[in-house]
Amino acid sequence: MAEFIKIYEENPNPREIDKVIKVLKRGGLIIYPTDTVYGLGCDISNLKALERVARIKGVKLEKANFSFICKDLSNLSDYVKQIDTSTFKILKRALPGPYTFILPGSKSLPNPFKKRKTVGIRVPDNNIALEIVNQLGNPIISTSIHDEDEVLEYTTDPELILEKWFDLVDLVIDGGYGDNEPSTVIDLSEDQPIIVREGKGSSEIF
Repeated sequence: MAEFIKIYEENPNPREIDKVIKVLKRGGLIIYPTDTVYGLGCDISNLKALERVARIKGVKLEKANFSFICKDLSNLSDYVKQIDTSTFKILKRALPGPYTFILPGSKSLPNPFKKRKTVGIRVPDNNIALEIVNQLGNPIISTSIHDEDEVLEYTTDPELILEKWFDLVDLVIDGGYGDNEPSTVIDLSEDQPIIVREGKGSSEIF
């Protein structure tokens, strides 16, 4: 049964953020706002939590396309192979923002992802998400929560999200209405940037 807490993006309350951190550290799953759609996430260092997310999404953990939500680019080398200057310039220009970048994964990826050649990196322009990963001390994994509605692909109302996910997660953050457009996904693992999915982020900056 999920706890429901309100956090304001302009000035996230440290006490409420601390509640979120406690849930993540004990292996809980959270639904939280980003600068695009609401995401389902957990601590990337907690295997049982990762397996729960994979089960909910109906995928094998090793094959799941989860993104890593990072606070900035400072810990990139923990998860990504060394990248060239032009790639780094693209990341600096676009982040924080509504983009997911696919980059070559390093050997120090968490165990379930060790065999993956690439990893999706997100630095959302949302103070709640950034403060969570900042206080946690490492990224959380993220996957968008989809809606069965044929017209609306993503649920934007936190109260409706709570209704639907009440029995599946441990905590739902009400950070205001979400967007219904996902991030733009760009593959930077090869020589040239490849736009995998057109989303909220403009591809014209590339």
